[in-house]
Amino acid sequence: MNLKGIVRFLALSFFFLVAAKAEAQVGFPYCESFQTASTQANTIFGGDAKLVDGVLQLTTNGLNQTGYMYIDVPFPSVYGIKVEFEYFMYGGSGADGLSMFLFDAATPNFAPGGFGGSLGYAQRNEQPGLTGAYLGLGFDAFGNFSNTTEGKNGGFLQGFSALFPNSITLRKGGSGFSGYDYVIGRMTQDPPAGANDLALDVQYRFPLSSGGQGTQRVEESSKVGYRKVFLELEPHPAGTGYLVKLEMEVTTEDEKPRLVTIFPDISFPFPAPSNLKIGFAGSTGGSSNFHEIRNLVVEVSADDALQDPEGSDIVDFTSCAGQENQFYITSDEVLLPNTNSVIRCLQLYETRDDIEAKQDDICSQARCLEQNRVLILPEGTFRATDQEGGFTFFPNEEYAGKEVTIFYTVTDSYGKSSQGNSISVKIEESPEPIRLSVLGYGEVVDLVEICPGESVTLEGIGEEVYDRYEWYKDGEIVQGELGASLSTGEEGEYEILAYNRKNCPVASNSLRVDLPDLPVLDIDSPIVGCTPGQVVDLASQISGYDISSYDYRLSGMGLMLINDQLKSVSIAGAYELSIKRKSLECYSDPLPIEVFIQEEELEVDFDFGVKGTGVKDESGGGVFPDDEIQFVNLADDRAVAWEWDFGDGTISEDQNPVHVFGKKGEFDVELLVTDQYGCQNSVKKTVAITRSYRLMVPTGFTPTEPENKKFLPKYKGLVKFELLVFNTWGELIFRTEDLDTEGWDGTLEGKLLDAGVFAYRINGVATDGEQVRESGKFRLIR
Repeated sequence: MNLKGIVRFLALSFFFLVAAKAEAQVGFPYCESFQTASTQANTIFGGDAKLVDGVLQLTTNGLNQTGYMYIDVPFPSVYGIKVEFEYFMYGGSGADGLSMFLFDAATPNFAPGGFGGSLGYAQRNEQPGLTGAYLGLGFDAFGNFSNTTEGKNGGFLQGFSALFPNSITLRKGGSGFSGYDYVIGRMTQDPPAGANDLALDVQYRFPLSSGGQGTQRVEESSKVGYRKVFLELEPHPAGTGYLVKLEMEVTTEDEKPRLVTIFPDISFPFPAPSNLKIGFAGSTGGSSNFHEIRNLVVEVSADDALQDPEGSDIVDFTSCAGQENQFYITSDEVLLPNTNSVIRCLQLYETRDDIEAKQDDICSQARCLEQNRVLILPEGTFRATDQEGGFTFFPNEEYAGKEVTIFYTVTDSYGKSSQGNSISVKIEESPEPIRLSVLGYGEVVDLVEICPGESVTLEGIGEEVYDRYEWYKDGEIVQGELGASLSTGEEGEYEILAYNRKNCPVASNSLRVDLPDLPVLDIDSPIVGCTPGQVVDLASQISGYDISSYDYRLSGMGLMLINDQLKSVSIAGAYELSIKRKSLECYSDPLPIEVFIQEEELEVDFDFGVKGTGVKDESGGGVFPDDEIQFVNLADDRAVAWEWDFGDGTISEDQNPVHVFGKKGEFDVELLVTDQYGCQNSVKKTVAITRSYRLMVPTGFTPTEPENKKFLPKYKGLVKFELLVFNTWGELIFRTEDLDTEGWDGTLEGKLLDAGVFAYRINGVATDGEQVRESGKFRLIR
């Protein structure tokens, strides 16, 4: 085998090491009828668009519909483009329309433009225009695509905002909210006054829609309402942009289809990207129509400027028997004379006579015929691949030492094909299988794990003496390693190729060397034991603790604890925690851990009393609902947090809180304290609110002395108060309901009464609603 043949040959048994990405279709021709159960994989739908009833339906005749489709196939722009398709616009109240557009094939993220009157192409108010836009052609039944409404640039009559129904308008490219300018337009039916020069001549006029409410799709070219579009972008003679020719086949009278020219070679002098993609969009608004297309054909325009590729007879390919071999036909074997072209299709034949003549039907060139992608011969099987110029050959082992000749054609990205040439492939004997194993292992494994800094020796073992070896790691050749063994400390996927004297390789099994990551030790520190003398279960604190797969090691304080020994740590102090895989001897870097075990129990207590008096029960006069109760924390100095539960639904985190209960009753007050390690203890005491009011009545008063001049009972907790004073005959001599009364001054009708004994009665209501009734006697002293 000569050097050129060696470079072009790769055994597919290790083809995955260098395999190229499969390419989708590139270039012309492209044919999509939309009349099959599914479309080609390159057809991308969006919005309301869907495949239905043998058409691509962009919108139904519902209101406010938006749909789009584009062909994810780049078409070279240098020789121009021809597009033909049928469209169907019918069944609604007449809006909006559909557009056909071309955009830069290099656009990374496709997005349609604004819908409504912008037909999914131009900008619309706050919506940017089509990404990467180069050209937009609108078939507008309603009449907004050809004016300046909704932020569009330019239109009929220097940009009037009036409607121009039944108009076909060409707009240039743009980006975001700029561009998409009006280039030219024609009205196909009933122009408004003063706009006759914008319309087709009367004898050529027709409506864009085939009918209004209740009408059906017109599919036959002989029937009224049929519409077909022929668009050609011919390279501009001046060298920049294109001449745009737009014709339509329309039928406005049964059995009389006619071809109408809309734009006759209009200049579109804007530089095109190297490759373009094509798409369609449709929209409805407050009025509607079905918008549908079918039988799309995209082909090159300047076909007469193209030349057929030229192949050559290839005689230096060599294959290895019993395994699949990958080959590429490159520019060394095939001349591609057309600018910006690539090999799009490779077809294989047994004899030169089997090569099919070029067919007139452009769509027959759209794909490699499946029957010509696979060639089965006695010597083996050839298959064309999706890589440019690629094919494989699996030779049968009994033909080792023989040679097989087949024939091929290539088709470029413009649909031009070579005449046919031969490929001769020698079949060499393949070596015996080789297996990749690990030195010291008794059996073949597909994974070996090592620790950082360690190495492992891999060796290839086979049944014959091989001529040479190649080692591969992660698909890349390991330079300088030519022997049957390899020592490595690097993780990766390893294979060895062994070559025989015929330079045929055999690939080993794949073996992965792994430096496995260890799980992150997720554990809170310190680990706390709150009960004096208790042991700490550190294992339960390790997230994902799994001794079936890992070993855990805790060292410190003179201890070395392994795995479940971590469940009973009894000595407080500083430790280091490590982890390793069961299959390895290397532990992870140590994680510092503190273990804390309480030496003395956390003590907790508190006291309480009425603020300012210290009263806490009946012995001190009782506690009232509106008394402010002062709580005093008496807990251990180690406490850093206090949580009070007053038993009435309220809590406090103050160290020494003040609380008003507001009602009578017995309340279990609990204090929970927490120290810096999270240890807690609590105590509970009962606070009794026994009284709702207090009433103190003096036994006498001295109205003639400086002190004690008035008879005034003192009270607390009353919301209503009535005081009545009677003489010894039971006659009422004083009464008040004033909560702020100053009391009785001992007079009657302004005259101070003589000393003696008098009676009182007090009526009141306490804060909790309790009725108060009290009476007695007192003495007036003079």
